[in-house]
Amino acid sequence: GALLVSERIDREELCGPLSPCSLSFEIVVENPLELYSGAVEIQDINDNDPVFPSSQARLEISESLAAGARFPLESAQDPDVGVNSLQTYELSANPHFALDVQTRVDGSKYAELVLEKELDREEQRELHLVLTALDGGSPPRSAQVQIHVDVLDANDNAPVFNQSTYKASVRENAPSGTLVARISAYDLDDGPNGDIIYSFSSHTPAKVRELFALDSATGELRVKGQLDYEETKLYEIYLQAKDKGVVPGVAHCKVLVEVVDVNDNTPEVTVTSVYSPVPEDAAPGTVVALLSVTDLDSHDNGLILVQVSDVNDNAPKTSQDSYDVYVPENNAPGIPILNVSATDPDLGRNAHLSYTLLQGDLTVSHLFSINRDNGTLYLLTSLDHENQVEFNMMVRVQDGGSPPLTTNVSVNVFVTDLNDNAPTVLYPHSNVNATYSNVVAPGTAAGQMVTKVVAVDADAGYNAWISYTLLEATDPSLFLVGLHSGEIVTARQLREDDPPEHTLVILLKDHGEPVLSASATVSISVAEMVKEVLTDLTDVAPANDPRRHITFYLILAVILVSAAFFISMVSVGIFKCYKWRQSKELLNSSRSTQYRTPGPFHHIDAVRGGFMPPNFYHQVYLTTDSRQSDLLCKKPFTSSPLGSRQSTMRNGEPGMYHQIVGTASRLPTPAE
Repeated sequence: GALLVSERIDREELCGPLSPCSLSFEIVVENPLELYSGAVEIQDINDNDPVFPSSQARLEISESLAAGARFPLESAQDPDVGVNSLQTYELSANPHFALDVQTRVDGSKYAELVLEKELDREEQRELHLVLTALDGGSPPRSAQVQIHVDVLDANDNAPVFNQSTYKASVRENAPSGTLVARISAYDLDDGPNGDIIYSFSSHTPAKVRELFALDSATGELRVKGQLDYEETKLYEIYLQAKDKGVVPGVAHCKVLVEVVDVNDNTPEVTVTSVYSPVPEDAAPGTVVALLSVTDLDSHDNGLILVQVSDVNDNAPKTSQDSYDVYVPENNAPGIPILNVSATDPDLGRNAHLSYTLLQGDLTVSHLFSINRDNGTLYLLTSLDHENQVEFNMMVRVQDGGSPPLTTNVSVNVFVTDLNDNAPTVLYPHSNVNATYSNVVAPGTAAGQMVTKVVAVDADAGYNAWISYTLLEATDPSLFLVGLHSGEIVTARQLREDDPPEHTLVILLKDHGEPVLSASATVSISVAEMVKEVLTDLTDVAPANDPRRHITFYLILAVILVSAAFFISMVSVGIFKCYKWRQSKELLNSSRSTQYRTPGPFHHIDAVRGGFMPPNFYHQVYLTTDSRQSDLLCKKPFTSSPLGSRQSTMRNGEPGMYHQIVGTASRLPTPAE
């Protein structure tokens, strides 16, 4: 006898808005047969949201409406009943409107907008509100509608000029249609209430209206008639702006137009005779007539001007007397390196300047070029610091006068060094076969110098600072190399079990950026005497060496050249002694004792058994009485590349060659 629900029950579909909602039924019972009647009441649950007819609503409200005006809104519908039905409305926060919720006779709710604060379209053209409908369920269900409020305009604003007074100037010979000024006004209203028309004010003189025209739409004030500075120098024009409302708003402004004088009047000369006729014996300075000149124009237009013609009396002036320019070597050809700046206070052609590079050194003319018109100095080719460090030239600046005036300015170009040369090994030679030419005796103590690696870097300064490190060695524990000297010394005492032959590879690096390097291979033999080394060398030499005969002829040639050199030196010495004696006898026979005869020049070749590069070449001049003279040394050719100077180093004997020549510590005699 259980009563069950056979399918889902929807109260709103069965009963709609009726409440209460009930379903009637009958039950038949057998044995005994009985008939029962029953009813089931369907209770409502909050299963439906309130619904607005549309998701958006639009209202048009004039800004002229007073506070308190009411605007009904469309109501929402909720099919639920009782507390689950629509209960209230809510309005989003805003400064102008409030919401008044009313109840109908049947208990349903509706809402009205109430204007609490007057609208101003110029402040805000439109408002966006949100209306929310809520039922009484737990939790409550809701629906929203967007309310768009358009604020309609009312002619409540008068036009306003952006400035009360405008100032303008116009030349008196300005043609008709010339723009004088443009006035501008604005109106916050919309539509016809905001459209502006410009016009002359009623108290503007008719003469002004004949000379000027005003565009009613754009506010442009233009010349209409012929202006005359001599007649009127300043015009005061009054203008107005009106909107197109039913009751138009009006604004006023003033335009001050200054007429600029032009030289449109010729001078008038009046001659007044004072003394006529003039007697022939009239003294110089006698007044004959008075001249008066008048010009209706003003200021400079009314003066008698005397023009002074220019004379080329000013030479060009440079901003500085000399220029020092620093250019890195290996530069790109054709680059500008300097702009020689000069001015000339003369006028016209007398002030037209031209720049010329004076033809002095032919090297300079091939390397540099200057722009004749603007004085830009160009470098035509790439420079090499190791070839030449400094260039000196002269730039001539000439004006276009007749005769022209010139100014010379010196330019010194210094070539700065880049690390573009790797160290070059002078000793040991890299172009011969490695031999054990360096000998060290067995049992040599630690710290003894065996040999020295000599190298030179054609760069300058820090780029030429060479450091030496031991890269490879037969026995790394036996020898050390000086970091900056290149000296190879024994690191420990030699022992009997040490190998008899050693090969060292020395790495040479400069300190430039980027670092460049080279290597040198040094061979060292451990032997009691040189004979042992030579025996070893003979043993390792090829049996059939085709060059063994060449060695004999080379030795013979050296002997012959040495003999010829010795004979030549003896001959030169005899000749010098003869000349010295002759000059001494001539000096003794002279009455003057102010000077002494110098002795013969002495040439002293000093080759240090050391290891200096061949470009360290000095010439020193001394006398026979050199103890009383100063030692003068020429600057070493440190910047010259290794191959650009004469070689002063003998083959196989690296070192530093000095030539010391005697020089007189007195002035030469007339005979000399």
